[in-house]
Amino acid sequence: MKPAVVIIDMQNDFFQEDPLKSVKPSLTEKINELTDFARLKEIPIIWVRQEYNPDLSDANLHAKKTNRRITIRGTSGVEILSELKRDDKELVIIKKRYSAFFRTDFDEIIQKLGLDTLILAGINTHACVRTTAIDAFQRDIEVIIAKECIGSWNQEHHDISLDYFEKSMSIRLLSNKQLKEIL
Repeated sequence: MKPAVVIIDMQNDFFQEDPLKSVKPSLTEKINELTDFARLKEIPIIWVRQEYNPDLSDANLHAKKTNRRITIRGTSGVEILSELKRDDKELVIIKKRYSAFFRTDFDEIIQKLGLDTLILAGINTHACVRTTAIDAFQRDIEVIIAKECIGSWNQEHHDISLDYFEKSMSIRLLSNKQLKEIL
């Protein structure tokens, strides 16, 4: 197994309101635990963040139609949470849609690093985590969900997504302890 840890959308703008605001301390603690272990094992860590132009010219249709101005380039809201431990040498993918694969260089990164497994963490389970998992699955890349390291503003859809991962895609949902045992 040649894995990478992929942390999705852990950005300031997404943690301004509950329910994500209230789970931010535990989520960042668990992600830090995961990334500390990954660094110890020399497993690549890839940070994924959403970023739009101030005029929303590159934003998705919903953002354009509703004039929803989050994760805008040049604002503090676009930045990855300061509570997360990061190394400047770790890769960062900037995405414009839910999936980390859509119109990014993620495929090339996976190929260059020889990865065959992605361990996904971050938010939102039902949107960006799910579409990235599906896109990896469609590329025959093994996907593991770091279940203590994901969250969503919509608990019902979070739960539905986890059920879908296990039953329809054979994706393993593992705790940090379980991940340490297999990596």
